[in-house]
Amino acid sequence: MKRPITPEMRAFLTEPRFGVVGTTNPNGSPHLTAMWYLYEGDEVVFNTARGRLKDRNLQRDQRASFIVAEGYKFVRVDGRVTIVDEAAQGQADIRNMAIRYHGQERGEQMSRETFSKQERISYRMSAREVYAQGF
Repeated sequence: MKRPITPEMRAFLTEPRFGVVGTTNPNGSPHLTAMWYLYEGDEVVFNTARGRLKDRNLQRDQRASFIVAEGYKFVRVDGRVTIVDEAAQGQADIRNMAIRYHGQERGEQMSRETFSKQERISYRMSAREVYAQGF
C-alpha cells in the first residue's frame, strides 16, 4: 500500500536488518542485491565498491527500489539515488555500516583490513513512493 513513512516504519528501518536494492540492467531486466544499509533522516543510504554491477546500473539509471522485510512485514522505498562519489564519505558510510552490523571492534577491523583497500561509493535515496505491509 502506498503511504508516507510512519514512525513505526522508521523504527523498523532503523533496526539492523538486511535490505535488497533493485536496479535495472542495460537489457531492462532487474538486478537485485542483498545489502547493508543505514536509514538517516528520511533517506536510505547504501554503499558498494566501484565497478560492481549495481554501481554500473546506477551510474546509467538512478532509479531504484529498496525493500526491507521481516516475515510478512515490509517497507519498500522507490525513488532515485543521489550518487555520493566522494572517497572519504564512501569510507565513512561503509565503516558505519560495518559497525552497525558487526559491532564496534569487528566493524573497525573490517573497515581497516578490507574496505579501506576498496574504492567505495555511497548512494542516498529519498522515497518518491513507499509501499508497506504490517504497519
